[in-house]
This record gives sequence, structure tokens and C-alpha cells, in this order.
Amino acid sequence: MSRQALDLDYFEKVVVYKSLTDERYLASVIDHVEPRFFTDKSFKSIFSIITSFFQKRFTVPNKTEILSFCNTPELKQDFKSVIGKIKDIDKNLNNDELYNNTERFLKEKSVFHTMTDVATECSKGNIDPASIYDKFERCCGINLSVDTGFDMFRNYSLLLDELRVDEPTISTGYQWLDNKLDGGFLQNGRSIYIFAGETNVGKSIVLGNLACNIAKQGKTVLLVSLEMSEMVYAKRLAGNLTGIEINSLRHEIPRLEDRLQSFVTNNPTSRLLIKEFPPSTITAAQLGAFIKKIEQNGNKLDAIVLDYINLMHSSIGQNSYERVKYATEQVRALSYQYNCPVITATQLNRSGYDEADPGLDTIGESIGLAMGADAIFSVYQQEGDKDLDILRMGVMKNRFGPNHGNSEFSIHYPTLTITDGESGNIENATNDVLSAMELKANS
Repeated sequence: MSRQALDLDYFEKVVVYKSLTDERYLASVIDHVEPRFFTDKSFKSIFSIITSFFQKRFTVPNKTEILSFCNTPELKQDFKSVIGKIKDIDKNLNNDELYNNTERFLKEKSVFHTMTDVATECSKGNIDPASIYDKFERCCGINLSVDTGFDMFRNYSLLLDELRVDEPTISTGYQWLDNKLDGGFLQNGRSIYIFAGETNVGKSIVLGNLACNIAKQGKTVLLVSLEMSEMVYAKRLAGNLTGIEINSLRHEIPRLEDRLQSFVTNNPTSRLLIKEFPPSTITAAQLGAFIKKIEQNGNKLDAIVLDYINLMHSSIGQNSYERVKYATEQVRALSYQYNCPVITATQLNRSGYDEADPGLDTIGESIGLAMGADAIFSVYQQEGDKDLDILRMGVMKNRFGPNHGNSEFSIHYPTLTITDGESGNIENATNDVLSAMELKANS
């Protein structure tokens, strides 16, 4: 059944009438409606007065207040014309229908004018596909939800029911991280987790290990690489999954094939998809469109691993602070849209280099990133840690549990595999290094 068309010219009258008489309605539409959306000249001029007044006073102007801004005979005539055109509107409007139709009106008007603007820019040679995509994404994303939210005092029984049910989580594969996150990554998404470290400390290694750990639980993981090719990442993950040293993979192809086939047989529901995009070219909206294609092919994602957030492109923002801040917010929104957690990384600034357990003030490029993150863990090494195969993590921000603490992990560099930092592993690594030093001294 085809969707019935909305009479846009008539609905202009409804929008202006409700904006003049309903403060809540005006507050809902004011961020989305523009005077140019109205074809009627009198509606354009009077709505401009209404919105200007509301933005200053946060209330709807009355007749006297509007007239005080009608400082020309033309504006006075426009106001008289508006009153005459809306007086016959049926005032008994169904609230749900009103908001649904208003949303349609705003989307259709916004798309039309965006198409006009884009055509004008393209005719001048100003063609930016990412910016164009974002503009249309914003048009189609207009939402006038009238849901008042959760009533704490009248509906607290819903809170009790929620507390009786454990929030489903996906284990990180590391006990310390799981404890800090109250079980692991939130299975239903609505969250973004960030691992922050200096250059070459091992952020990508951490992300690769987390992707493997999640996939091993029979989950489907999308790993998006913005700086390494798909095959380079695949080799890293192959070493992690099979225990074969990465530099030996090409010499151990039969053993590699046997172990990968064994993993597939033992984990029939596991999927680990690696997708490469050039750095600073893809926006959150474009990533969302790519994810939608994956899900349309029958692959429901359980987690998105993004390497890494600073290399995302955003058409919003005039500098790196704003660009990274908005990119973080937009990527976090994907976790709502696709109901799965987003796990990514970021750089530390120079003050965080060689710091033991760096804090939020060492986040590079944009502290706005820290505002949007649900949990941030530092990844760092102290002097001598690399020789001892030790990698450390600390809590920088955490909405799910303790906001402090740090832990040691063991890292096996030949396979880029990170394991919980049990004392036995670290002691063995220490003994290996000491033995190597003794051999060197005696040679």
C-alpha cells in the first residue's frame, strides 16, 4: 500500500498555528524548521519573529509581543494575514498524528532544500561526497519523539525489574577488564570503549586481541582498519588465533591451514570481518551504511572494533578538537543504532609519553573525545617492560565500575598475543631476559 501524501502547503498552517499556541511543540521543532520551509511569504516573516523571540525568552510570544516586532507596514500585514489563514484550523488535533506529520513535513522540506543547496555547490565545483552524505543523513534523521522518558517515582518498579535481570555482557577475555566493566562490554551496545596510548605502545595489538577474544565466544565482529591493510591485520590475527609466529606464517602454511580449519570447525558461529578504509576518508554515517549492508546479508554484528577513532572523518568541526569530538559522538550513536558495543583507540599527547598510568589530561587532539566515551583505559609501558614482555593498562574513565586501578598483562610479541598478567608468566619472561643477559655477558 502506497503512503498517502501530506499536503505540505496546508500543513504549513498547522506548524505556524501550533508554534504560536504550544510552547512544547515549538521547542520540539525549533532546531529543525527554517523560515524558508514555508512557501507562504507571511508565514516566513512571522515564523522568523517567533523563533527569534523563543531563542531569547524560551517562551512563545503573545500577540502584543509579536506586534511590537512588526515594525513595518508589510510585517503588520503579514501578521494579520497569518491570523486570518490559521483561524479556521480544527483545534482538536491528535497529538501522535500531529508529531508524526510534523516530522514528515520537516524531513521532506529539509531534503528538498538540501538537494537545492547541494546542486548549487556542485555546479560551482564544490563536490564533497562525505559532506553531502552527512547533510542528507541529518535530514532523514530528524526525530520529534514525544516520549517523556522514565518517571522515577511512578515507575520505579520498572527499575527494580531491571535490577533483577543481569545486563548481558560480552567478556573482554581478560579478568581484570571484565571486573572493571562489571562483566565486560555491554552486549546491547549504547556504549563506546576507548584504549589510549602513545605511538607504537600496542593499541592496535590490544584491539586485535579484543576482536579475537570476542569472536572466540561465537560472536560476529567487524574490525575496521583505518591505517593497516586487511591482509596485514589478517596475518596479525592469524598469529593470535593459531599460536604460530607471524614471521613464520609463510613457512608454516600447512600447519596454519590446519589450525584455522580446526578453529572454524570448533567455532561454527564465529565471524571476524576485517574491512580497510583509507584514513580520514570515512564518516560515521558512511560506516553506518556499510554496517547496514553487512546486516542485510544476514550478519548481525555483536561488536565493532575501530582502529582508530582519530582517523575517522567528520564534516562537522573547524579543528581537530571539534572533528574528533563529533566523530566520537557519531560513532557512539552507531552503537545505539546497531545494538552492539564499539571498541576503539586514541592517541596520547606528548605529556602522556613515558608516563606511568597516564590520566585523562593526556588524551591527544581532543578532550571532547573523553566526554563522549563510556570507558577509557590507558595502555602504557614503564622502563624495561618491553624487554620483560609486559604491557600495562589503567582506568582513565569508567561509567560501569571503579574509576581507578591498573594491571599488568603479558604480551608475546612473535604472535602479538596478550594474556592476563599472571605472576608466573611475568616471572618466566623475567627469567628469560635475565638468562639472555647472562649469556651475553659470558660470551
